[in-house]
Amino acid sequence: MLSGLVDKLLHVPGWVVLALVAAIVFGEDALFIGFVLPGETVAVLGGVAARLGNVPLAGVLAVVVVGAIVGDTVGYEIGKHLGSRVLQSGFLQERRGRVEQAQDFLARRGGSAVFLGRWVAFFRAVMPALAGTARMPYRRFIVWNAAGGIVWGVAVVMLGYLAGLSYQKIEGRFGSIVAYVVGGLVVVGLGVWFVRRHRRERSEDRAAG
Repeated sequence: MLSGLVDKLLHVPGWVVLALVAAIVFGEDALFIGFVLPGETVAVLGGVAARLGNVPLAGVLAVVVVGAIVGDTVGYEIGKHLGSRVLQSGFLQERRGRVEQAQDFLARRGGSAVFLGRWVAFFRAVMPALAGTARMPYRRFIVWNAAGGIVWGVAVVMLGYLAGLSYQKIEGRFGSIVAYVVGGLVVVGLGVWFVRRHRRERSEDRAAG
């Protein structure tokens, strides 16, 4: 099944790939869908698709970076104008311990928490709204937000791009069947890493609660 995912990346229209990547990366921070599907995952797969030649690398980099920055900005505005309602929402109440950790991190590190929080799935989803709720000056927020969006976006897309490079080298030497198998293993490896990290964060959440 997972090896078939690599094959599908070769056949899905490029504009669909870009649109989905942009929407999910944006929605992760603006609409909290990162609790369901982390934008990091689709950004990596976007990089794989770029290496396989289905979409331009510059296009993937652009939609990931812009989606991350704009999504964070919308999340900030939601927190600024609906702060108390956001904090009382059910999906955040269930993660009260992690939210308090994020709030404490923001209080201690200020603007740099916006940048550093982008590298942790849960913090990435809630930090913009928490910054807005805490009334962090927007000028400070946008500087750290833009820096985080650019560095994170380039890093995760290039991770996928390099994984796709390995796939193409194998395909050229041993044929597409072996390449699909190895491509599947790459996806499995990335999937295992994301799942383990998600489980670890949930364990930390329960311990904090």
